[in-house]
Amino acid sequence: MKTPNSPDMRKTAEGYLEQFSALLARLDIDAIASVVERLAKARDEGATLYIAGNGGSAALASHWANDLGKAVKKSGRAPIRVQCLADNTSWLTALANDEGYERVFAGQLENFARRGDVLIVISASGNSANLVRAVELALAREMDVVGVLGFDGGALRSMVTHPVLFETAIGAYGLAESGHAVVADMVTTCLMNDRASD
Repeated sequence: MKTPNSPDMRKTAEGYLEQFSALLARLDIDAIASVVERLAKARDEGATLYIAGNGGSAALASHWANDLGKAVKKSGRAPIRVQCLADNTSWLTALANDEGYERVFAGQLENFARRGDVLIVISASGNSANLVRAVELALAREMDVVGVLGFDGGALRSMVTHPVLFETAIGAYGLAESGHAVVADMVTTCLMNDRASD
């Protein structure tokens, strides 16, 4: 059995860091800036942000909603109205059970989504049916949609109005999800540093 300090483990860890560093170097900073500007506009207009994802992306959606709702208050500007669509377990599972899993996010958005609000979808593959349905509903309600995507962007890449692609090999979930966490933290940090005038 290999120990954590074995040459093979070290080689795997170093290879991961090399791949991740190369992907970070290709990240489109202009796309990040576009998202920051759109979320700042939503903040200033009192619009609501909705964030959705599945699996590890659901965990990031919840984390990011916390950061946008709490940490960004340090800027001294108006608080951001934000809701994670993966956090209401009762509603999510009721929709999945009664209407199908592809409806778990769109079914919630139907109650709230208004013109000028923003939907953020996080997806490694960009092909999750429940996110595609949510984006369709958001666009029909004249919302902007931010897509934080991995792999080749999938179907969502051409659907969203503000794509941020952390482009990885197909199936590289770990790299994509790590990159998405960096994207979320970059956007949050920019909004935290968007200080209100004294």
